[in-house]
Amino acid sequence: MKHCIETFIEPRGVIATVLALMLLLGGAVSAALPASVEGGRLPSLAPMLERVTPAVVNIATRGSEIVRENPLMSDPFFRRFFKLPNRQRRRATESLGSGVIVDADRGYVMTNHHVIDKASEITVTLRDGRSLKAELVGTDPDTDVAVIQVPAAGLTALTMADSERLRVGDFVVAIGNPFGLGQTVTSGIVSALGRSGLGIEGYEDFIQTDASINVGNSGGALVNLRGELVGINTAILAPGGGSVGVGFAIPANMAADIMTQLVSHGRVRRGLLGLVAQDLTPALAEAFGLPTGNGAIVVHLIPESAAARAGLKEGDILQYVDGKPIRNARDVRTKVGLSRVGALVRLTVLRDGRKRVFEVRVEAPDTSIVEGGTLHRRLNGVQFGSIDPKHPLFGRAEGAMIVEMQANSNAVELGLRPGDIVVAVNGKRLATLKQFARASSAAKRPLILDIRRRNLSRRLVLR
Repeated sequence: MKHCIETFIEPRGVIATVLALMLLLGGAVSAALPASVEGGRLPSLAPMLERVTPAVVNIATRGSEIVRENPLMSDPFFRRFFKLPNRQRRRATESLGSGVIVDADRGYVMTNHHVIDKASEITVTLRDGRSLKAELVGTDPDTDVAVIQVPAAGLTALTMADSERLRVGDFVVAIGNPFGLGQTVTSGIVSALGRSGLGIEGYEDFIQTDASINVGNSGGALVNLRGELVGINTAILAPGGGSVGVGFAIPANMAADIMTQLVSHGRVRRGLLGLVAQDLTPALAEAFGLPTGNGAIVVHLIPESAAARAGLKEGDILQYVDGKPIRNARDVRTKVGLSRVGALVRLTVLRDGRKRVFEVRVEAPDTSIVEGGTLHRRLNGVQFGSIDPKHPLFGRAEGAMIVEMQANSNAVELGLRPGDIVVAVNGKRLATLKQFARASSAAKRPLILDIRRRNLSRRLVLR
């Protein structure tokens, strides 16, 4: 058979190989690796790992979640007609993952949001076998970072490295709890930096590594050869269900910034500039006379936003944010989304062939809520807010978005759904939530609302 022929080695070849190894090792042949070569000890990661592994923990959680049912079972009219109980079915959940002690004095452990999501009970097991109950400090689903706290006694913490100094080709070691086996160490190199567009998280700037990462490694440590934390292991590409050498970690600098906000506020206060950008494609770059397609074009400015007040215009080409090059529109969203509210961001743009720099202060999103019942009795139980940046129509439609509605409200009969956007009141186009509130309050009856839902439009008349 072909594969037998290809793998067959003649005896002379085996003998030659053995002789070569004997010469290489000074004639000493043993079943085990030698303790030294030419008087020098063999390199080993063991000394570094002996210092580092006590700071990497195993995490087990218990919780519950709502059992997803047929959409018909969620319809209030169906349940009322058949006199079904309103309570929802729940089922118990369990998960295993990893975490990293980053502050021994206060007992702070960093992990992934998806490791502790929906957990009502979190247990942390240390390298020495101790099991400790943990409390949630804060979590950020958009970056998949979470911080929990355990009693601070006899803990070992990892020192954080400056992940900005990481280079492709640097050796790294992944430590975690794959498949619940217990603490496991794998090694590899940094395969790539700044990976985004994977659809794993809302804000992506991943370190890619070929150090083996598997299920259960989530939240574990990615360290350099000095034993410093360079990243939090988060995800893998696994076509066959296991590691294929493509793993991703959240950079330590990014995780540290998120942790600071979680410890201070329990959540991330994510800001906005008030602009929408799209990728600068090679065709657009050629049209603008640019040598490359790196950058993003401002295609929409929210009226009265920070970006609009700073002087940016639609058609500006964003090239740098705080001196860091912009590759595409996702880069803009990530870099701005990771900036704290109140931070001053320097945007370098190309306008009419000339570079200009604008300083824009990151503003908190408008979180005010308008109760529909104050505008019209048939909107009772509906809450309106500003359009969420994650909404598919963000930047393409303006007005007020339905952020929440009671299941038994009149709005259900009207056919309204969370995420619907009111773009006009009595024929008057809207730009902001405040304009919606003013126009609805001042409008004479009937109240006519123009609604957008993805690619669908409809008009609703409330008498």
